[in-house]
Amino acid sequence: MPELEQALAEVAAEMAERADRGDVATYIPQLGKVDPRKFGIAAVTNDGRVILAGDADQPFSIQSVSKVFTLTLALGKVGDALWQRVGREPSGNPFNSIVQLEHENGIPRNPFINAGAIVVSDILLAGHQPREAIGEILRFVQFLADDDAIIIDREVAASERATGYRNFALANYMKSFGNLHHEPELALGVYFHHCAIAMSCRQLAMAGRFLANGGRNPATGHSVVSAERARRIGALMLTCGHYDGSGDFAFRVGIPGKSGVGGGILGIVPGVASLAVWSPGLNENGNSKLGSIALEKLARMMGWSIFSPTAGRRQ
Repeated sequence: MPELEQALAEVAAEMAERADRGDVATYIPQLGKVDPRKFGIAAVTNDGRVILAGDADQPFSIQSVSKVFTLTLALGKVGDALWQRVGREPSGNPFNSIVQLEHENGIPRNPFINAGAIVVSDILLAGHQPREAIGEILRFVQFLADDDAIIIDREVAASERATGYRNFALANYMKSFGNLHHEPELALGVYFHHCAIAMSCRQLAMAGRFLANGGRNPATGHSVVSAERARRIGALMLTCGHYDGSGDFAFRVGIPGKSGVGGGILGIVPGVASLAVWSPGLNENGNSKLGSIALEKLARMMGWSIFSPTAGRRQ
């Protein structure tokens, strides 16, 4: 097996040569302006190494990858009571589908589809104004990444609000079932803004360190969440983190991952490393096309899989 530095460089070089890069998310106008030729990848190991390749220091809109961090915050606030309002099952439907909400009485299948993340945003609003809740989310991400330079891209947030008709429908529908406790406009304000957080692959991989290290920040040893909660968040990433492509990602890559329509993916190799990859072009499920391929290749090269008895031995 190659060393991780060599593996990342090889993967990045191969991705740079690929012609079929998927399609950028034009339904959010600001995302449609991103250069599809961009590709970055980063690994932050539990022993403190930071390994980068490609455009790993260029910020991008993390979109639904942010749902990992809002879920973590919400669980810290309300604990397992969250699961009374959001399920823990794969959806099998597109991320913005309204179909299952009707059959399941306004309870979203999981916290990573849009409807579920809107409920999580509603939970984070409790006792706060939207601006305060948004600030708390941003500070939490900055804390995890140890980087105060992380910002919310206000232009992306405005672009999402201007075209977010399906999300408004989801929020209003859940409100009709009593599963939003605030006005839909307020919960959506929080949702649109946390999806518009801009981070580089380096920053994103840094922010995911606690999930690769049993809930602890490996740099400080301080606990972010319990080891059990870190495992459970990882389980949801594996089963639900790629929407109706989650099963295929688990089959091909074999590690927990969370994607976003900005082209980013956060991957977790438990006990080993936090990974982040960015390529703006998406596949038919709304996940980064080259990002998914890159993580599959990297996992294979390094022998990483949560289903392998040797997982975690190679760094």
